[in-house]
Amino acid sequence: MYHVGYMAVHLTWCTGRNRLKIMHYVYILKMSNDQFYTGMTDDLRRRFNEHKNGGVVSTNHKRPVKLIFYETFLLKSDATRREKYLKTSKGKSTLKLMLRDYLSS
Repeated sequence: MYHVGYMAVHLTWCTGRNRLKIMHYVYILKMSNDQFYTGMTDDLRRRFNEHKNGGVVSTNHKRPVKLIFYETFLLKSDATRREKYLKTSKGKSTLKLMLRDYLSS
């Protein structure tokens, strides 16, 4: 793992193949209207910049946005499952518990 600015970028070598494995990220943005946006990407820095610069229709009119949370997965299917869960009412409750200190500040 190495750090790029404020985000960690994870690089993992596949066993026996010596190939770089792409990581998948599930992330949460806090928008200017205090709502949250949950998304998934394989390039967190690029995707966050797209949100920040108005390149994403669903967050364009709610800028500025702030990256408040992300998780990293080796498999896209795991990231997709987590993103879907975090968009459910139970997932939103779990997220509020995980981020309770941040949300109360």
